[in-house]
Amino acid sequence: MNDSPTAPRVLLDVWCELQCPDCFRALGDLDALRGTYGDRVELRLRHFPLEKHAHSFAAAQAAEEAAVQGSGWAYAAAVLARTDELAARGEELLVEVARELGLDADEMDTALIDGRHILTVDADHAEGKAIGVRGTPTYEIGGVLLDASKSQDGVRERVEEIADRLLAG
Repeated sequence: MNDSPTAPRVLLDVWCELQCPDCFRALGDLDALRGTYGDRVELRLRHFPLEKHAHSFAAAQAAEEAAVQGSGWAYAAAVLARTDELAARGEELLVEVARELGLDADEMDTALIDGRHILTVDADHAEGKAIGVRGTPTYEIGGVLLDASKSQDGVRERVEEIADRLLAG
């Protein structure tokens, strides 16, 4: 049990696919939520790779390795900023981004080869499907699923409304 006043009190799962341009556009809303709530709302990256994007599964694994190395969200944001390049270069880009962020690029390459994060990505995808995630980005907060895959209009406001209610207790 953690009674620290800075401990996150609300969990926001962000179902994302790192080759998805809409997920890149959602980063602005996520940054705004971080600015508004700080540690009171924990943003948790959840993986929902889509078959239509050839490198999304590898990118999800790479993000997990980056998280192990202490830079999960920074890595995800850096890859999302280069979705077109990821489509063209695949795993080569994933390792390059790790290097650019000061991560252990050799370990990233090894993680992509040995598949150590496959089960985590598979589990996220299966859980997402089970709760009704159909596209990305999709958010889950307080048991409410918010699909922003078609439009992000009003989604941040709805997340804030739910977070405020949950934080008020």
